Amino acid sequence: MNVFQYKFQGVYSLKDKDRTSLCTQSLTPGIRVYGEKLITLDDNEYRIWSTRRSKLSAAIKSGLSEMPIQPGSKILYLGAASGTTVSHCSDIVGDKGTIYAVEFSERTARDLIHLAAARSNIMPIVEDARHPTRYASVVAGPIEVVYQDVAQPNQADILYENLKTFCSFGAWGMLAIKARSIDSTSSLDEIYSKEIATLDNLGLQIVDNIDLNPLEKDHRFIVCRVSEDLK
Repeated sequence: MNVFQYKFQGVYSLKDKDRTSLCTQSLTPGIRVYGEKLITLDDNEYRIWSTRRSKLSAAIKSGLSEMPIQPGSKILYLGAASGTTVSHCSDIVGDKGTIYAVEFSERTARDLIHLAAARSNIMPIVEDARHPTRYASVVAGPIEVVYQDVAQPNQADILYENLKTFCSFGAWGMLAIKARSIDSTSSLDEIYSKEIATLDNLGLQIVDNIDLNPLEKDHRFIVCRVSEDLK
């Protein structure tokens, strides 16, 4: 069993016989977040990053070319849920980074708050990501990356409003498009094309466009960048 630095900072590749898995180096050794496997090598503990439980992991495994989330990054994570992907982002950004994790469901946010108690770089926010002004006083900007995983019909608009509120030129947006939350009847290509056109019309430069099938059915993962002043 061997672990190698992946092409992105803070992300590792673990090779065990004929199987290769993504992983992150644990910020809180000995603590599992969602039942993931823990591996200790050379006095470092690594957490296997499931591609079936995390759209970001699925995107990396599917050929993502740009990974804005890096050690020291300041991130606004929308749709944090119980914190599965947030926990791996927490490992990546480390002690010098910060993740403002927004989750609307109070019940789900209980797990997120519990996670944050053990990880000082996570700031849980129980609020509606469609209304960024409601938590603007809590987020200490500027934010470098907005990660959007809220399954709503206006997914691109939610990303844009948060970028406009907290970011400036050069900031990154990451969007997990859940097609059937937007439209249950149109073709997948039509839905994706419309969302991408929306981002483009809003002044965001598309950098990556990854199909997550078969790891995540009916999902695409978009990485974009603020290329002009947002209005």
